[in-house]
Amino acid sequence: MTPTFVFLALAVPLLCFAAARDIATRLIPDGVPIAIAVIGLAARLFDGWAAAGMSLLLGAAIFLMLVPIAARGWLGGGDVKLFGAMAVGLSPGLTWDFVVASVFVGGALGVAYILGRHLAPETRVAGGATLLRRVLAVEAWRMRRRGPLPYAVAIAGGGIILLISLPRA
Repeated sequence: MTPTFVFLALAVPLLCFAAARDIATRLIPDGVPIAIAVIGLAARLFDGWAAAGMSLLLGAAIFLMLVPIAARGWLGGGDVKLFGAMAVGLSPGLTWDFVVASVFVGGALGVAYILGRHLAPETRVAGGATLLRRVLAVEAWRMRRRGPLPYAVAIAGGGIILLISLPRA
């Protein structure tokens, strides 16, 4: 197994956790992108200091490019950190593939939310409802009110697509 594959195998559960937290609370704990960046940097060190430095610079560049977008409210701060952290663990080519995959998943998520505004039923949640039912009810409410997308879902989707597409050497 390549270090990149190991990185993604470790990062995907963290991305899924971030996506679940983003759906539930629209907040991503800072420890998640920090853990992803540390694991990613360790994985890139297997390819040498130059490769690790390049990935670190690329992660910082992505972070810095997305900060103004977050400042305008178009993307959350946690999403910016996740994008940058993932770039730290990937080669420049794989970073591009990851960003493209995440953007495509984000587009599908956006379409789902646009359709969901019209299709999500009005639901009332009783006190004994399960956590899943409560989260779905809150998401339906957010969709109807044009709330922000939980973009960590798209980032996790991009990471999973990248993991699936890697050769298993």
